[in-house]
Amino acid sequence: MLKLKSLLLGSMFGLLVVSAAVAQVTIDVSKITCNQYVLDQVTDFRTIIAWLDGFYSGKRNNTVVDTRALERNADKVEEYCRSHRDMPLMQAVETTLGGGDRAVGSKK
Repeated sequence: MLKLKSLLLGSMFGLLVVSAAVAQVTIDVSKITCNQYVLDQVTDFRTIIAWLDGFYSGKRNNTVVDTRALERNADKVEEYCRSHRDMPLMQAVETTLGGGDRAVGSKK
């Protein structure tokens, strides 16, 4: 019985260590292509959109999140990316939404 408990406890600990190691991933957003974004190959698209909105909002010193504008602009970027699959995602955002003046969630 003690051997079974030790084996079970060791297995549970091993799973926790593996899942924690998998969760520690960094992403260089500047290297994500439109194709990777459209196909969700890097991470969940909501994570990328939130990061992009924060990045461009930070450049404009904007602390407001307009969730409706964020969704509209994310749709525009995705539509553009579907026909420009090899383009870097950040370039697609800047092309689609007008460069640094407009973030993914910008009202403009």
